[in-house]
Amino acid sequence: MAHLRLGDTAPDFTAETSEGKVNFHEWMGDSWAILFSHPADYTPVCTTELGSVASYSEEFKQRNVKPIALSVDGLDSHKDWIKDINETQNTTVNYPLIADEDKKVSNLYDMIHPNADSTATVRSVFVIAPDKSIKMMLTYPASTGRNFDELLRVIDSLQLTAYHKVATPANWKDGEDCVIVPSVKNEEIKELFPKGHTEIKPYLRMTPQPNK
Repeated sequence: MAHLRLGDTAPDFTAETSEGKVNFHEWMGDSWAILFSHPADYTPVCTTELGSVASYSEEFKQRNVKPIALSVDGLDSHKDWIKDINETQNTTVNYPLIADEDKKVSNLYDMIHPNADSTATVRSVFVIAPDKSIKMMLTYPASTGRNFDELLRVIDSLQLTAYHKVATPANWKDGEDCVIVPSVKNEEIKELFPKGHTEIKPYLRMTPQPNK
């Protein structure tokens, strides 16, 4: 069983999904991905989550992020459940739902926590960068639905660090000032951050969000 850490390469896999066979790394291409697991089909919390992700479709697209979900139930079950999700959540599920009946992917990503439930996956979330490295891991108990606004906020932060050499402070929201990462030398700041910066302490340098 894998014990994945941030920065590790996300394990590749081939799996049947509600949208056909997927080779994970190939399917990602040069996009970011968010992989999230569900304890079971036809469960109330999961139904709201999958509908929520579908309703955020444009938000993910703007960020070059492809969502992909997983449950340990089979393909026929997934396809019927998707009809319920679309009906009850007033949306259209337009991303793949992995059928992981043999728990191959669940075990690759350490999504089954026996002390919580020996058969169902916990609510794991992985954000994976285009270079296939794991940038974020989060685990919720089966009973707690995820906050996809928060996950979008994390993706925005990760992309700011990846592309603009800034980090984000506590409770940061899109459009607010960012922290210049410590690896940036003072003499580089003017060129890298033409909007200016404020030095609160030598190690705490703030700048307006670069991509706004």
